[in-house]
Amino acid sequence: MDNRSASLKKASWIALFGNTFLAAAKITVGTLAGSLAVLSDGIDSATDVLIAGMTLFATKVSSKPGDREHPYGHGRIETIATAVISFVVFFAGSQVLMGSVKSIASGETGALPSPIALWVTAVSIAGKLALAWSQFYYGKKSSSPMLIANGKNMAGDVVTSAAVLIGLGLTYLTGIPIMDKILAGLVALWIIKNAVGIFMEANTELMDGTKGGGPYPALFEAIAKVPAAGNPHRVRVRRIGSMLVVDLDIEVAPDMSVRSAHAIAARVENAIKDAIPEIYDVIVHIEPHGNVEDERYGLTAADTESEE
Repeated sequence: MDNRSASLKKASWIALFGNTFLAAAKITVGTLAGSLAVLSDGIDSATDVLIAGMTLFATKVSSKPGDREHPYGHGRIETIATAVISFVVFFAGSQVLMGSVKSIASGETGALPSPIALWVTAVSIAGKLALAWSQFYYGKKSSSPMLIANGKNMAGDVVTSAAVLIGLGLTYLTGIPIMDKILAGLVALWIIKNAVGIFMEANTELMDGTKGGGPYPALFEAIAKVPAAGNPHRVRVRRIGSMLVVDLDIEVAPDMSVRSAHAIAARVENAIKDAIPEIYDVIVHIEPHGNVEDERYGLTAADTESEE
């Protein structure tokens, strides 16, 4: 097992055990203490257990080498898993929101939650902070969008647990039990918002898109260091797991030999890989100077300048 797979697996096991403990504690206490907000928070943690199991599965699949059906390898499973994570989180938030609305609409105020709900929520905040840090740490270490997405999800859980804690405190101070149900609804809306954000990031990657210009500015700067590589265009970058694959066209003198043109292409490839460590493969297509074709896809240096 390589270092990246080991980091992914370790982070997933940490998330699995940590969230299992927190989910069990919050669901049990939320039920016994009569707090819908704590119970909702516990259901959210239960979805994180499913997510951790999903990341373990994705880690196993992504480590497989390329084959006949998947010549690019299996790294894209991480992006797919990230999208699935967003659906799971969205479903959990929707269920909590519907439960909160039904409870409020019924007009049942109920009794004040037990004070133990405060303690388990405080423990949850500390636990989620540690779990979010672990996912961000291993996510950045392994360049895994899947773990980083999970870290963002858990960072959102810290906010929701903190809101639950504040809400419980206000419930005790005001003596109004319905505030717990209103708070559960607000927590649900926050969960849904996080789910939409995670999905949009995964969707960008699934569509072979980039955020904020991505690696393109650095890529064109690297190509510019090879003067013989003229007019770099139709440049496309796609992410596969932690790796980037680059496809581009350059122009050279029409009377240049194949050997010389190949040497220029190799220099372009090395310059790009030196500038962007995430690059796994660079495909350089050679064209004669002045070549004109109907090219619908890819970027030029001018395209990246217009975005700045």
